[in-house]
Amino acid sequence: MKEEKTMSNKMRQKMADSIRFLATDMVQRANSGHPGAPMGLADIAVVLSEHLNHNPKNPEWLNRDRLVFSGGHATGLIYSLYYLWGYGLEVEDLKNFRQLDSKTPGHPEFGHTKGIEITTGPLGQGIANAVGFSMASKFLGEQLNSDTAKVIDHNVYCLCGDGDLEEGISYEACSIAGHNKLDNLILIYDSNRITIEGSTDLSISENIRGRFESQNWDVQECDGHNFDEINLALSRAKTNIKPTIIIANTVIAKGAGILEGSHNSHGAPLGDEVIAKAKEDAGFDPTKKFFVEEDVMARFRCAIEKGDLLEREWLHSLKTLPLMEQNEALEVFLNPDFSRIEYPTFDKADATRNTNGKIMNAIAKALPNFLGGSADLSPSNKTNLNDMGVFPKGRNIYFGIREHAMASIVNAMALYGPLIPFSATFFVFSDYLKPAARLAALSGIQHFFIWTHDSIGVGEDGPTHQPIEHLSQFRALPNFYVWRPADGVENVQAWRVALEMKNSPSAFVCSRQNLSVLPRAVTGSARRGGYMISSDEDPSITLMASGSEVELALKVKAKLKSIGVKVNVASIPCYDLFIEQSESYIDSIIKPLTRKIAIEAARGLEWYRLADEVIGMDSFGASAPAEKLFEKFGFSVDAILEKIN
Repeated sequence: MKEEKTMSNKMRQKMADSIRFLATDMVQRANSGHPGAPMGLADIAVVLSEHLNHNPKNPEWLNRDRLVFSGGHATGLIYSLYYLWGYGLEVEDLKNFRQLDSKTPGHPEFGHTKGIEITTGPLGQGIANAVGFSMASKFLGEQLNSDTAKVIDHNVYCLCGDGDLEEGISYEACSIAGHNKLDNLILIYDSNRITIEGSTDLSISENIRGRFESQNWDVQECDGHNFDEINLALSRAKTNIKPTIIIANTVIAKGAGILEGSHNSHGAPLGDEVIAKAKEDAGFDPTKKFFVEEDVMARFRCAIEKGDLLEREWLHSLKTLPLMEQNEALEVFLNPDFSRIEYPTFDKADATRNTNGKIMNAIAKALPNFLGGSADLSPSNKTNLNDMGVFPKGRNIYFGIREHAMASIVNAMALYGPLIPFSATFFVFSDYLKPAARLAALSGIQHFFIWTHDSIGVGEDGPTHQPIEHLSQFRALPNFYVWRPADGVENVQAWRVALEMKNSPSAFVCSRQNLSVLPRAVTGSARRGGYMISSDEDPSITLMASGSEVELALKVKAKLKSIGVKVNVASIPCYDLFIEQSESYIDSIIKPLTRKIAIEAARGLEWYRLADEVIGMDSFGASAPAEKLFEKFGFSVDAILEKIN
């Protein structure tokens, strides 16, 4: 047995060194990248390969283990593994590392490279994403599993480093994970004590073990280059009743000779001489590049047969489930029927945060996979799903005051599979989650952001709580659709469109104050981002606005009409969608020969794409009742008329 074990570890060493040299060859050929982390993690990656349940033939198998690389810079490791496991990458793809239009970009991108679960890169994001995958599995398991049959019972693994744990998002996410006892979450911490600037002693001295124990995690520690210790730590983690962090003590650039353990190996090629010497020391031919011996490849490619068998066994178990309800429930989750949604109607003035809450509850009643939560603001956001219970058995998630982790968690829940999740906070606090919103847009994730208290209409809380620049910021984000409805009817249209946008996030920016029910469209449709809500024959002025300012624009039109001035009013609930329309459609709503004026209680600079003039905010607001603020900052009929004149 001892001889078998030694031989096994000898093969593991050969496999790990193969990963190391693929990674170093990739970085050296590209003259760009990060060789240190892949070399340091190679031994862990080999043992993890033995534990991981996944199917290279079908990367979308629902009950696969999820593997997240929070240190997205370690792509030399990532692409080496996906090549070795048989996910379709070829040697030429490795040779084209970090090159234009290759399958191997500088950081992993979901949808670009087969097998990548989620786009990471900004440090710490992947930890929160892993928490999201785990939370998604726990919720779905509660809906589908029975005492005798487990439809969802996989693990979630996340590889992270010192930089990930220094980012604040990791504190938020790990706190949520510990609170919810996510026992299938295994965080592998590559503790090499090196960052770009040098030793971690320069910037951090906290007790990582104590930190995680205080957050209700199980903490294990191992030598990250000892195969047996790594294997034991992973085996124990899979039996835990709480989330696990494995502190793997490693050496950055393990095996790189003079650069082993040096911060200089983090983000720069090692050099041909260092690589050749490292290969020679490991018993590899230093003249061969991108080379993997047949026995090593065969060991890694076992993942194909193993994964295919696991999935076929899982599919067979679905057919023989003792309860038909489980199969039927899974089918409903996988194929949501939007036609079952009975949208509410609105016939009186109301805040769009209220109308939005009613719409969300209607969606939740029709779709069992619609869930989410707020950053401790559901009573103000109106996002509570009534009588829907609390996560994990129910659909209301209490994220606490953790906006950044919340958004990254929901990104992963949306990519997990058959879930339709949302997150919520005050619009001004979207600042805290902007990195996650950007990644949602970049990755094409259908994440519904609910942002309320949309303008100076917040009132007495003052300028710290009044979002001024935020509409402009998010309208500038590609593949991100900001809806600012002017009433409940537009709010319904916003949701109808957003639910159809499978590859884009949508934000619903809603008012605190009541907004009147508006007249309906004269020309066009809210589904196209903007429409004519009131028109005159041969107008000389076009007023355009979104949200609460549409009602103001209509009042300005009435005053102008009383003195003989003909005016069109356009409601633009989704600026992003409107500017995607054809030029002829835009011109039919915003008449080219009119004087075009945009009104918005925000910065509004993006409106100059459509307008000749913008009446917006030039300051940060103030603390006072909302009506006083609108008057003070020029959002009254008389003030608008004066500016027009």
